Amino acid sequence: MMKIKNSIVFFLIAITMNFESVSQEIGLQLYSLRNEMKDDVEGTLQKIQSWGISNIEEGNGGTHGYSIQDYKALLNKNQLKIVSVSGSYEDFRDNPEKIISKAKAYGAKYAVCFWIPHNDTIFTIKETKAAIDVFNKAGKKLKDAGITLAYHPHGYEFRPYKKGLLMDHMIESAQHFTFEMDVYWFAHPGENPIEWLRRYPDKFKLMHLKDCKKGVKGNLNGTSDVETNVVLGMGQINIAAIVAEAVKIQIDYLFIEDESSKAVKQIPQSLKFLQSSLDK
Repeated sequence: MMKIKNSIVFFLIAITMNFESVSQEIGLQLYSLRNEMKDDVEGTLQKIQSWGISNIEEGNGGTHGYSIQDYKALLNKNQLKIVSVSGSYEDFRDNPEKIISKAKAYGAKYAVCFWIPHNDTIFTIKETKAAIDVFNKAGKKLKDAGITLAYHPHGYEFRPYKKGLLMDHMIESAQHFTFEMDVYWFAHPGENPIEWLRRYPDKFKLMHLKDCKKGVKGNLNGTSDVETNVVLGMGQINIAAIVAEAVKIQIDYLFIEDESSKAVKQIPQSLKFLQSSLDK
């Protein structure tokens, strides 16, 4: 094999080789296929394998009615591995041991919280400080167990605070937790994901790759129509440039996520985009 001179070239070659060489980097957020999983768990897992994906991030779907032993057997049968589990804010706050147990059951190195409870669209420094306390305390326990806690912002954290934003304060106060950047939810409220990656290159360890239909106006509420999710590279987010920056700072996992009703059709196209965009 030709000598790999830098991580971006490595990423390109590995994609061309059906992701085998970057099994530790590329994955799928399983929430993308939540509807399919309800109807046919085994068939959906087979489909994921057929796409050349091996790493999975859990999407709050549990084991879909299977015992954890049987569910793990299905994952193993399809050469799939859950590398990142999820947990509710309440579990991180009140029962982090529950999340540790789940992560260890799968051999996952990450546990993600996707939402901070708040009143309607009102998110303030009060909720921010409470979340920082929860994540630092739980993160310390998870860290001692060999697991990294990551918080996934959803857009409502980008409100002004002092000379920056609530998001700045949260990142700068994170002692025992890290972050998962969903590029859609950074761009939706008007932020530039690349600028955030460059501002805090050591704070983001996971990423959701999700594009937004052109012309969609964002907000600070953390809400949007899932049908605005489009094939990577077809929307208004500069996915190729973001991926290049993510590889540069060595983000561990890049999870494709597509919440739309067209996910099954769009995910393979998004995979092809990643290959073609880096093959220029």
